[in-house]
Amino acid sequence: MTRTPDPRPDEATLEGLRAAVPAARREPALGYAAVEAWETENGVTLPEPYRSFVAEVSNGSAPGPRDAGLQPLGRLPACWAGGEPRRPDAMFPLQDEWIWEEDEPAGDDGDEEARIGAVFSHGSIVLCAQDTQAFWLLVTTGPQRGKVWLVADVGASPAPDGEPAGFAQWIRRRQAGDDGWG
Repeated sequence: MTRTPDPRPDEATLEGLRAAVPAARREPALGYAAVEAWETENGVTLPEPYRSFVAEVSNGSAPGPRDAGLQPLGRLPACWAGGEPRRPDAMFPLQDEWIWEEDEPAGDDGDEEARIGAVFSHGSIVLCAQDTQAFWLLVTTGPQRGKVWLVADVGASPAPDGEPAGFAQWIRRRQAGDDGWG
């Protein structure tokens, strides 16, 4: 079920987002009608300022000197290997970092595999690929809504030093060449 959109970001925030993606690399913005149609189809309202970014600034971007570009809303990178269907409306399953590669297996009941699958497919959209096995996600549901997570084949982390980053902070750091998640 969709929810009422967050307040539109102020002009200074939007200008910062415009500056983070050079005009020559931007894909055409979707407009609010197309964003609302996507939200209705997917049962979720996108968090701000990402919502206004894809509606007013750019629906994805071409690769640049420091990054692989942004995925258009709802699209997946070519290297995406997630087997489960994307469910941006389902509850994102984490609140804290989880490095499953370091955890002892929970048993043979498949619960750990299901939870890992949910980390990749529930309550988020894919912003871009970091590499062929790591992806930046924007959480769309639950307590982490609006935060950017790095999800990889070995685990998932909300931000460096445990400080959650929203879309505006994340994209400015990427533009500056500082992902912060090394």
